[in-house]
Amino acid sequence: MELTRPMQSPSWPRRFGSISGPQGQMLGITLALSAYSLLALQDATVKWLVNTVPVWQVLFVRSSILVIGCLAAGGRPLVRHATTTPTRSLLLTRGIVTLIAWLCYFNAARFLPLGELVTLYFTAPVIVTMLAPPLLGEQVGWLRWAAVGLGFTGALLAGSPAGLTLSPATLLVLTGALLWAYGVILTRKIARRESSLVQMFCNNCFFLTLTGIGCALTWLQPNVSELLLLLLVGILGGIGQLSLFESARHAPVSLTAPLEYTALVWAFLLGFLVWGDIPRPGVFAGAALIVTAGALLLLKERQMRRSRVRIPVATPAGMAN
Repeated sequence: MELTRPMQSPSWPRRFGSISGPQGQMLGITLALSAYSLLALQDATVKWLVNTVPVWQVLFVRSSILVIGCLAAGGRPLVRHATTTPTRSLLLTRGIVTLIAWLCYFNAARFLPLGELVTLYFTAPVIVTMLAPPLLGEQVGWLRWAAVGLGFTGALLAGSPAGLTLSPATLLVLTGALLWAYGVILTRKIARRESSLVQMFCNNCFFLTLTGIGCALTWLQPNVSELLLLLLVGILGGIGQLSLFESARHAPVSLTAPLEYTALVWAFLLGFLVWGDIPRPGVFAGAALIVTAGALLLLKERQMRRSRVRIPVATPAGMAN
């Protein structure tokens, strides 16, 4: 019963609230790091699956699991709110943008090594940082630009894109990166007005509808191991997506965007453990730069948080001694 009453209130979409200031930004950073780690594990699982299972089918099963989870958490009030919310147009636009981005990315995954795939996709944080001031009104200081620059340089060193050629696969990845960046901007806009549960439900309902059409044409009966991997994709994607939406509620996207580069470290680690890809020396140099970029942001936010705590509280003159 506790779930239904708040959801009927107009304030339900923001019932969890958001923590402001340095403390909230630290929470946003932590959630973003968790999200990108989980989504990197999801991407590696999907890369394994798309060799035998159509992309449409992977996204359909993933969305089905997430929609069922959202309904279990929110029930009928969630459905009522989702169908009447004033943010429907934004949610629909974000759904279209992210679906096309996913399709571009996972179709390109068939033809590119995981490290190169992720490196090209990591033009997205740069685009997010560029779009944040005009579209969101965020102030992007030199430290965030430095973190983006370090992360992107690390991605270039690790992925060695000089060896890449312009091909349909690389164009697909770059298109997906551009769309993903715009999707992040939309996520931040929506997060100011809606809860993460509403975002997850609407986004995955949209995915479920469109991917269901593709599945009707290309459905292949998965075996037991494929079913288990599909379930794993749903679990990793659900927790990762929730963490990502929540991070957007607590921290500016220009702050969390550079942290997306940490997924590249996961990509090369998983590439080595799962596919036996031997990292080149540049991978370690690139990973060091990426970790440095994330550490800079974490240290800066910790300093801001401590300085906020140390601000003296004003007291009446008679109590000063």
